[in-house]
Amino acid sequence: MSAEDFTYEEVGATRVQGRCPPGYRPLHVRCRIGEGEEVFRRAAEAVLTWEMHRAVGVGVDTSAERAAPGTDVTVTLAGLIRAPCRVVWTLEEPRRAGWAYGTLPGHPETGEESFVVHRTGDRTVWLTVTAFSRPAAWYARAGGPATRGLQHAYARRCGAVLRRLCADIPQD
Repeated sequence: MSAEDFTYEEVGATRVQGRCPPGYRPLHVRCRIGEGEEVFRRAAEAVLTWEMHRAVGVGVDTSAERAAPGTDVTVTLAGLIRAPCRVVWTLEEPRRAGWAYGTLPGHPETGEESFVVHRTGDRTVWLTVTAFSRPAAWYARAGGPATRGLQHAYARRCGAVLRRLCADIPQD
């Protein structure tokens, strides 16, 4: 995977919590999913296999069944906006699992976004969506604050959908 393919230089920066490269807008949304090991496992699997994204209602075009570094993914919004990305890192640990993708040419934004499920010491399971971005397409620039609001709404919707996907699992 060549950093030259991406539309930004800071490939992998979402791996460092709280890092937002200069010139980008940060996004950090944390949503409570539930409690317990089984909720964590179910949430992690839904994130790693694109199930959460598909359940949110976006199109996901990828040849991989599971997120892996180097995997190309095109997310389609409302059948109109195509957002080509590539997975830059994945994480599968006993208490954290997730991945991040970075933008490729043709994406309306420039930057990176991560989706990480983690289980805290008190057994609470959270989804954290972290991103840094700036507009690349004219319509993303023209949208101004509305574009930013849509990004926040999408991150919150990911949390709500993941909570729903895990709702049938008994909480410990």
